[in-house]
Amino acid sequence: MSTTTAIPSTKISGGSFLLESRRPEEVFTPEDFTEQHRLIGQTAEEFAVNEILPNAEKIEHKDFSISRDLLKKAGELGLSGVEIPEAYGGLEMDKVTSAVIADHIAKYAGFATTWGAHSGIGLLPIVYFGTEEQKKKYLPRLATGEIVGAYALSESTSGSDAMNCRARAELSSDGKHYILNGEKMWITNAGFADLFTVFAKVGDKFSAFLVERTFPGFSVGGEEHKMGIRGSSTCPIILNDCKVPVENLLGEIGRGAVIAFNILNIGRFKLGAMCVGGGRVSLESAIGYAKQRKAFGKAISDFGLVREKIANMATLLYVGESLVYRTVGMMDVALGEVDKSGAEAMKETRKAIEEYAVECSIIKVWGSEMVDYIVDETLQIFAGYGFVEEYPAERAYRDARINRIFEGTNEINRLIITGFLLKRAMSGQLPLMPAIKKLMDEVLSGPSAGEELDGALAEERKVVGQAKKLGLFVAGAATQKYMQAIQDQQEIMGAIADMTIESYAMESAVLRAQKIAETKGEAAAAVPVAMTRVYISQAMEKIESAAKKVIAAVADGDMLRTQLAILRRLAKYEPFNTIELRQQIAQKVIERGKYTLA
Repeated sequence: MSTTTAIPSTKISGGSFLLESRRPEEVFTPEDFTEQHRLIGQTAEEFAVNEILPNAEKIEHKDFSISRDLLKKAGELGLSGVEIPEAYGGLEMDKVTSAVIADHIAKYAGFATTWGAHSGIGLLPIVYFGTEEQKKKYLPRLATGEIVGAYALSESTSGSDAMNCRARAELSSDGKHYILNGEKMWITNAGFADLFTVFAKVGDKFSAFLVERTFPGFSVGGEEHKMGIRGSSTCPIILNDCKVPVENLLGEIGRGAVIAFNILNIGRFKLGAMCVGGGRVSLESAIGYAKQRKAFGKAISDFGLVREKIANMATLLYVGESLVYRTVGMMDVALGEVDKSGAEAMKETRKAIEEYAVECSIIKVWGSEMVDYIVDETLQIFAGYGFVEEYPAERAYRDARINRIFEGTNEINRLIITGFLLKRAMSGQLPLMPAIKKLMDEVLSGPSAGEELDGALAEERKVVGQAKKLGLFVAGAATQKYMQAIQDQQEIMGAIADMTIESYAMESAVLRAQKIAETKGEAAAAVPVAMTRVYISQAMEKIESAAKKVIAAVADGDMLRTQLAILRRLAKYEPFNTIELRQQIAQKVIERGKYTLA
């Protein structure tokens, strides 16, 4: 048994998880955190507990002067500038660090939204696309919180369809300004932000501009009265002949889509990390309440159905951590290979991030739906008290709902997952089509003995392999029927995305448990293995259901029966005793009063 963990050093292509099996040492997990990661996580945790939470009620009632003060304190601690280069006042740290901070700062969603919009989509467009002058002018002040950033993409008629925006920009007659007209909606931090990345069309070319609050023709509408995240500012902004100096064009004319979507990729993995952090807080409140609430003469934490909920929530947090840190670990390896001193450094950096667009969308969809489940079950455990404002379950329930809309709706992200994979396959970047053809030939030729695996979690790894094959088989059946027109079959695309999401989540959980077993021993891996088996059971049900949905839509008659037989063969595995496994998980986390693997 090894006493050290292996930190990955091999670059892995985005989307390749569908076609290749990974080894534990190739993935990054929370067990691989460096001392620096742990220290900055502790700093973010203490900041959240000591500074944010005591002010939550005031912020909830929109005292945004406190939010600004907290952003300055976060800046002083280095929590907002980890992705800003040192030359511009930042710490220039890795993506794992940014995920760790997002995870630990998410104890109160109202401020976490404010901080996330500022430190992520608010300033990263300048980091990755700004000119030298723009970086020098804005980044040092954004890093310290002296000024606050915001991101203005959505409009009333173009939320998901961002390229259909109505905002327009025209060059002034003297060539010194762009004149912007239009309105942007649902802009986080708008009530007090100083600098906005605003997207508008120059002719028909989608472009981006850095717009200061003080520019003539810029104004902010009233605060939206929201269902949740009431502690964040959300307002429309109005551009009425707004004069923006030509030097505040961000990137090039017509490059707005590149800026928007690259920044959203980063926003998605951070949102996933925040969902993990928020879910962890809700689970702790659920356990605390369940242990002290008595019914029928004993604590409700002793009841099997309550313990089942707690075990499910803890399992999802384990898988969520596994997904987030596996992905940001891959991004860091890829970014580590970029020559920072080269002329094309920033372009290569953007390419390295875009490589993992599929994985970032998976994290966003999975994480936002995971935290929705956790806050819902937390409210159920609190029962009638959960529906009352003075108890924590009510606000968490309201606050979590926006995550399925933020950073591109989950429907859009599901289309991105399947569409991006198909696009890469068609371009030859990902050998998906040859793999599908090979698999189709294999499964249509009848049952085979299959690959025998040994070592830790051999059966679980086998199930993951079968799930991937089933996903490829279904994708092959769908593309055979629809060919290029599959892009128009959103239900099919969504179902394939669901299979892809669950395969990646399952594999991430298995690899993490396997890594713990191989480096720390079977005893240390007992709870992670139990969580992995519980999750596999849930995920395989979803995968099989999605597969049936697609097959029934693309085949009929004898072909339908043949494909269903293949589905049953690929989805077959010996079930785990999930009742016993959940009892094991629940016992551990209830004893500790929080999500834990120890």
